[in-house]
Amino acid sequence: MRWKESVNSLLGVLDALAVSDGRGASLDADQAFALLAAWVRDCARDKRRVYFAGNGASASMASHFATDLAKMAKVPTEVFTDPALVTATGNDMGYSEVFAYPLAQRMRSGEILVAISSSGSSPNVVRAAETARKLDGLIITFSAMSPGNKLRTLGDLNFYIPATTYGLAESGHAALLHHLVDLFDPRCGALERP
Repeated sequence: MRWKESVNSLLGVLDALAVSDGRGASLDADQAFALLAAWVRDCARDKRRVYFAGNGASASMASHFATDLAKMAKVPTEVFTDPALVTATGNDMGYSEVFAYPLAQRMRSGEILVAISSSGSSPNVVRAAETARKLDGLIITFSAMSPGNKLRTLGDLNFYIPATTYGLAESGHAALLHHLVDLFDPRCGALERP
């Protein structure tokens, strides 16, 4: 594939972004991002946290955007990528619990979980979303690959791109998460700050 084809492929999956709410109703992307930004502002105001979960490259994104969002939105964030936490939880409770278990110890009603999974079927990310639901948290999902993936049905806001490769899924999710952070950046015409 040539460079221009690669760029056009990424533009294509981003242009085909589909956002749905918890009932499965379609939302306009700008409307969804504005709602998400309002929820983040509410968390910042009340000192509630935004949690991030993902595997592999999505774990790197979770760490990256937890940092960026904390800095730009002035919101407390947390990401579960500490090697001791991940390996102890995985060893003692199973890998599907590496995000759900610490989330269950920390999350309070009205806090946010940002769940990132290229396939949308990572058992540990799905379990984290299910746990957040039981804790009355707000769940934001970022998924790709199969339009019928499990994660896409679990969020209060679900951002789905029809990427069929991990490269396109990960690049697309990074672009979407950068857009969220940029909503709080005054250099980008930020929304009202908390």
